[in-house]
Amino acid sequence: MKVDGKPTRTIWVESDGRSVGIIDQTLLPHCYATVRLRTLEEAAQAIKSMQVRGAPLIGASAAYGVWLALLHDASDENLERAYTTLAATRPTAINLKWALDEMLAAVRNRPRAERADAALKRANDIAEEDVAINFAIGGHGLKLIEAIAATKKNGERVNVLTHCNAGWLATVDWGTATAPIYLAHDKGIPIHVFADETRPRNQGASLTAWELGHHGVPHTVIPDNTGGHLMQHGLVDLVIVGTDRTTAQGDVCNKIGTYLKALAARDNGVPFYVALPSPTIDFTVSDGVAEIPIEQRGPEEVATMTGKTKDGRVVSVQVVPDGSPVANYAFDVTPARLVTGLITERGVIAANRAALAKAFPERVNALKSAAKA
Repeated sequence: MKVDGKPTRTIWVESDGRSVGIIDQTLLPHCYATVRLRTLEEAAQAIKSMQVRGAPLIGASAAYGVWLALLHDASDENLERAYTTLAATRPTAINLKWALDEMLAAVRNRPRAERADAALKRANDIAEEDVAINFAIGGHGLKLIEAIAATKKNGERVNVLTHCNAGWLATVDWGTATAPIYLAHDKGIPIHVFADETRPRNQGASLTAWELGHHGVPHTVIPDNTGGHLMQHGLVDLVIVGTDRTTAQGDVCNKIGTYLKALAARDNGVPFYVALPSPTIDFTVSDGVAEIPIEQRGPEEVATMTGKTKDGRVVSVQVVPDGSPVANYAFDVTPARLVTGLITERGVIAANRAALAKAFPERVNALKSAAKA
């Protein structure tokens, strides 16, 4: 996607061939800056601090983190340390574990002298696979938008509501929920996005609005509690969100507040779609509410907010009373019964076990083989 007219990705190998570049997303939208990661520890901190975030980008970042570790020490002990260190950074997004398992499989049986090169190749492949998956999701989701556009009169716009940031900033490129939106916009379909601000951390206001604006997509930032009102008044044609983990039966774990949007959509007859890259499917989990660990982050994300003052300074301020306890659940689970469909790289499918298993049989078979072994 584009930043100031320049094609840009969220992660890349630097020209020195021994470090990784990222966009520091904690500084957006008021400052665009890149950071160079040189060590395993820096990669782990980038994930933990949310300089990089979003399930697909976390997976790619972890893959490059393994490569950085092996550049310095390709021993079995350091490979294990890299896996353990990176796996502990974010517990909810399944792409993290998937990418680490892919990296482990790519290098563990190789001579030490070959491990770094093999790790870099697999990390690059993971990044390119993510781009291809997201573009395919965009193509399938575009058909949904085109169908709605065909019902509009006099060139009326298609209104999409999205929650948090499932855009290209959450992936290597294109995004998941935003990929159909970008393709529709680029094709000339009148489209407008209602972007939930998404407290805490405000990823919708800070990130989704930033990237949509840079690409020229019409949008409006709304408070999190506004979506239901818009749906009641017929101002939302469809909801598209992303996911950090989806279970074998189609339950969707995503940024806190997603469940409430799904409830409002169901009550108002608004289609609720989830853009789902296949590495986000966890076929080892069935009941999302009971089985997915929900990350609880620091209270400062709720107790403080960061913004730009009239004189251009970026400051953080406290917004809760001194001494008030704060809870910060980062995710919630939307049951499959509330999901109209899953937009995957292999098409739009139903949110149920049979449809997921049919669409991705190799994942199910691999799990069965591993269980037998």
